[in-house]
This record gives sequence, structure tokens and C-alpha cells, in this order.
Amino acid sequence: MYDVDNVRADFPILSREVNGKPLVYLDNGASAQKPSAVIDAITQAYAMEYSNVHRGLHYLSNLATEKYESVRGTIARFLGARDENEIILNSGTTEGINMVAYSWAMPRLQAGDEIILSVMEHHANIVPWHFLRERQGVVLKWVDVDANGDLDPQAVLDAITPKTKLIAITQMSNVLGTLVDVKSICAGAHEHGVPVLVDGSQGSVHAPVDVTDIDCDFYVITGHKLYGPSGSGAIYVKQARMAEMRPFMGGGDMIRDVTRDAVTWNDPPMKFEAGTPGIVQTIGFGVALEYLMALGMDNVAAHEARLRDYATQRLSGLNWLNIQGNSATKGAIFSFTLDGAAHAHDISTVLDKKGVAVRAGHHCAQPLMQHLGVTATCRASFGLYNTEAEVDVLVDALNLCHDLFA
Repeated sequence: MYDVDNVRADFPILSREVNGKPLVYLDNGASAQKPSAVIDAITQAYAMEYSNVHRGLHYLSNLATEKYESVRGTIARFLGARDENEIILNSGTTEGINMVAYSWAMPRLQAGDEIILSVMEHHANIVPWHFLRERQGVVLKWVDVDANGDLDPQAVLDAITPKTKLIAITQMSNVLGTLVDVKSICAGAHEHGVPVLVDGSQGSVHAPVDVTDIDCDFYVITGHKLYGPSGSGAIYVKQARMAEMRPFMGGGDMIRDVTRDAVTWNDPPMKFEAGTPGIVQTIGFGVALEYLMALGMDNVAAHEARLRDYATQRLSGLNWLNIQGNSATKGAIFSFTLDGAAHAHDISTVLDKKGVAVRAGHHCAQPLMQHLGVTATCRASFGLYNTEAEVDVLVDALNLCHDLFA
């Protein structure tokens, strides 16, 4: 039985007040709070166990290396990967997507080759492909969402031509909460010999993930959204794709031998992990994933589905609130505006006075904002520790906003 009160007790920050009100943290889509287990692991690692990894032979270096490297297997279990050597450790989704752009796509794509994107993509899954557009003449092809904010997998597959070399697609929109059928996209794309990169930054947080079942070629995650430290993350890469990649950065552990005339690379995945890594961040990330797996991602998904349904019912009763996206498969993410001239930043400021933390702006998704015909929205994004009572606080605060700005 999922006990949200017990879960909340694991997160020290949830006991604090903001502006004299109990904190209602609804900015999980940007970055989630950290449980005590993660905070304690980070403190222990810095206070009693810190050393650089891999090259030391002393006790602390061996201990740090063991803890750091064990996270690779933890991530593989969390994602359902067959082999932990399909996991490259990094600083998060942005680095992971840039790695694919520089290591896999840049040496393989030529002028006129196509990359298919949805209009819902986060800038982290847009800007690296613009680099290839500017520098190599790669063509970006965009697939729109429908009026409900749904992305039809067949529309993505219909955009494939003989020039298509990659599909880069989000599993869940960070703005609309729309869940995308990435498994169908992967199956159809592979029939055309087209690899698929899945941005799992949101999708991996809210439901179980099995990359083997999805059959994607690349899957990126970021630690700070998964209740772990910032500066941590990973990318799953199919071994066949990893064999096609050249190193993205040089130095440190990615080499086997260096001479004046040549370099011999290390074996994957180390081949793609240059320099001193985020040792403590990665250790904390592993603890966060163990925490999630102990809760059970099915249980997390069920809890958040209840929150989504309750929030949908309460928010839909506000006839002056404009919610963007109404997908039947959305997660507990709500982006909205108010009738009238109130800017998203003004709404967020008023909510903050009531202790409610939401995000305001374009959410690093400007093409989607343009498609929706808005410049900015407020976003309330729920997580595993949020409650129905907090939905009520949000609604009360929104009623105050309406009274102020009507």
C-alpha cells in the first residue's frame, strides 16, 4: 500500500514554510526534491569516503570506485537494459543528447539528411540538432500535436523518407504531460532502418521504463528530476549503436594508451566517459533510483494517476482557467493561463505568496508555445510526494489570482 504520508516524511524540505505558508512544491517537472537517503549518502560520501575513482589503489579510491561503478548496474535495472555496459554515465539528459549528436550523428549525417522531431520537444532535444542543421546542412522535420496535445505515432512514421536518419522524440511532454507511444514509433522506424532516440527526462520519472521492450536505440535520463542530485544522469545506448559512435570528449578514463603519435581508446562505455566524473552526484543518483525501485514505479504511477484525475476534476471547474493539452494519456502535469491580461509570471508570484511553487515561462519548449499560440504558461507538475490536499491549496490560490486579475 502506497502511503504518501510516509513518503513525505522522507523529504525534509516538505516540512518547511514559504512566505509563512506550508510549502506546496509543484515544480517537479523542473527539478524534484531529494529524500533523506540521498542527502545522507551525499554527506557520507563527501565527509568520510571521498576520493577520485578508477586510478587509485588505496582504500578510499577503491571504495569510491566501487560505489560509483555500482550505479551503472542500478541504472540498467531501473531502465530494463540487458547489460550494464549499455549505460554511459554523464551529467544528465543535455549531455546525453549532445553525445548522440556529436558521437553518432555528426560523422554519419550529410547535407539533406533528415532528423524528425515533435513540436513538443524540450530545447535540449532541439538545439543539438540545430547545430547539425547549421554546420552540416541537416534538415529538421517537425511533427505537430493535435488539438488535445496528442502525438500520433503514425504521423511521425509518415514523415519518414529515404533521407531520414534519426527520430528524436520525447516520451512525455514537460509542458502538456502528454505520454507518447514511443514503442510504436520505434517499431515502425526500425522497419525503415531508422534509429530512435527517446528523451526519458519526464517519462522515466512517472512510470516504469523498459528500454528492451521499447526497443529504442538511445534513451536519456537526468538525475535531478528522478529525486537525485543535479549534475547526474545517464544514457542507454544499444551496443550496436555504441559500436558506431566515436568519442565525444577526450581525456581521463576514455583512453587505454596514449603516445606521442596515437591514442588507443578504452572499451565502451568507458570510451565515452572522459575526465573526473561527478562521483558523489552519481552515487547519490544511484541511491535515488534504489529509493524509487523500493517504492515501486507501478505504485508511483498509480498514485500520480489519482492526483492527475483529482486535479483534472478540480481545475476543470475553473471556467476562467485555460489548460493546455487534454490528452487521455497525460501525466500529472498541468500548464495553464488565466482569462484576461495576467502574465504567467504574475500568476506564479501570487501563488508563491500562498506557499505554492510552480514554474512560469516557456518551459524550454518555445516551438510548442508557438504552436499553442501562447508566449508563456504556468505549470503545476506533481510528484510522488504530492497530495490531493495540495491540489486544493493550488485551486484556492488560483481563485485568489482570478479575484486579483479579473
